[in-house]
Amino acid sequence: MAAILAQPVGPGQRLLRGPEKVAALLLAMGKPLASQLLKHFDVDELKQITRSVADLGVVSSPTLENLVEEFAAQFAKGVDLLGSPNEVEQMLDGVLSPEQIADVMSDVTGNSNEAMWERLSNVPEAVFSSYLMKEHPQTAALILSKVTPVCAAKVMGQFPRELRNEMMRRMLSIAPVAEGAVRIIQAQLQEDLLSNLSRQSGSEQNARIANIINKMDRDQMEDVMQSLAAARPKAAEVLRGLMFTFDDIVKLQTKARSILFDKIPTELVVLALKGTDASFRDAILSSLAARARRIVDSELANGGPALQRDVLKARRMIADTALELSNTGEIELTSPEDEDELYE
Repeated sequence: MAAILAQPVGPGQRLLRGPEKVAALLLAMGKPLASQLLKHFDVDELKQITRSVADLGVVSSPTLENLVEEFAAQFAKGVDLLGSPNEVEQMLDGVLSPEQIADVMSDVTGNSNEAMWERLSNVPEAVFSSYLMKEHPQTAALILSKVTPVCAAKVMGQFPRELRNEMMRRMLSIAPVAEGAVRIIQAQLQEDLLSNLSRQSGSEQNARIANIINKMDRDQMEDVMQSLAAARPKAAEVLRGLMFTFDDIVKLQTKARSILFDKIPTELVVLALKGTDASFRDAILSSLAARARRIVDSELANGGPALQRDVLKARRMIADTALELSNTGEIELTSPEDEDELYE
């Protein structure tokens, strides 16, 4: 390829590079043959090629002839070609479904930008905020200025106070950014958030994996997460944001803990609290009704030991109940710091 690119360009000729060469050759082939070849490209490759077709403009006969000679010993002399968005749509017609063509064309014409930010706006705010806090503040501010106001408000609501205020200052003074830089950021967001979190249908795959890990023994859970963190750290981070264990119960809002333990039999609470430290135990006991608290406290003080597998099973059942209540909207798996402040 380096040798080809180094070839001299004669009078009336134009130097084509990479996808531009593919675009010119496909146009020269005509729709029947081009359609056959396009079936072998994936959607991302099609987008790259079709962008080149749309931006190609006029390709002179000498340029086309020189290009053909690079790839074949014998080829008929070409004619001037004109690449345009209309040519893209005609080329893809019959190769892709109307929905796929619309997706490709939205990228070609630039209309995909808005759809991209709309999809990002549906990423859970806990996951989104955790991701942005690891980015440069100026990059995070640019991203937040592009997503929907509702999404930006929810995400910044997860930030520490100083970072939240800094984000707002940066967003107010943000300058126009080159389209190329925005595309680079979009590509990274697509890979890090949308692809990892939304593959298949929305975030179902990651939620399902998190649910599987939740049901493992503690040692197995930690081993799996360490392995994932080493191989795919960003995916592991997303999964941690979706996971919920018995240890996380103390992080729930007081009201949420009360609703949860109203649905848990006292004997299960006693079993789950075996081997916990005093502060954790006190946090759970404070969430119980007075009568249930006395029973659990008495059983813990006077009861005998329990098998580890029974304790772990009880803890998993309580954590699973919390997840079920969250899925039905009865509680939110948020921390006490997120509770609404009271104003006098």
